[in-house]
Amino acid sequence: MMGHSHALSGVVGWMAVVPLVQGRQFLGLDFNLGPGEIIAGSLVCAGAALLPDVDHKSATVTKTYGKVTEVLSDILSFLFGGHRMGTHSFFFAVLMGVIVQLLALWSELAVQIFVFLLIGIALQGLGFGLDKNRVASGIINALATAAITLALFSAGTNYTWLGLAVAFGVVLHFFGDMITKMGVPIFWPFWKKRIGQNMGFKTDGPVEKKVMTPLLTVGVIVGSIYLFDWPALLPEY
Repeated sequence: MMGHSHALSGVVGWMAVVPLVQGRQFLGLDFNLGPGEIIAGSLVCAGAALLPDVDHKSATVTKTYGKVTEVLSDILSFLFGGHRMGTHSFFFAVLMGVIVQLLALWSELAVQIFVFLLIGIALQGLGFGLDKNRVASGIINALATAAITLALFSAGTNYTWLGLAVAFGVVLHFFGDMITKMGVPIFWPFWKKRIGQNMGFKTDGPVEKKVMTPLLTVGVIVGSIYLFDWPALLPEY
């Protein structure tokens, strides 16, 4: 799927699991998710759902931070065997989740930096910016990302679940690509067969544009209505 579809799937995916994990313990983590955690988790998952495509030089995530992510793309593409190979595997999802979770345990500053980076990727994937003016788009993205990250920090958002959210977002990317014709080798490096190859719809084709993207957009709207107590959140006059 295209970047915007992957980003939307990350938002919908997080919103879908919130009611399932709310108030529960999972892998030693307590999930008491308020509005800040729901918003942060949705954006983190949206950004993480774009990470596997860092192996492609034209992907949204590769272009988000200019030369930094472009160089990273070249390195990861080489290490993981090219586009839709190692970065589209459960190995990569676990690797990213573990790295981010260790960062969360190590340093609060590292957490905020990583959240900032993922939110920036998410906003870019969701189409927040000006496609015809990369400079203006980058400035808008950076300002919006900084504002959201600071607002979440000021609200005392708890990020103990960050590693799991990143791994979950990466896995959501796999399922999105598995329903396209190219498929994904989710069991790489042990088994390189592409699951779903030649069985789904064409990437950026009519099914994705006219069915998948509208359905995911509706999912975001429904999730927002269901998860947030709007009367309590909106100011009274």
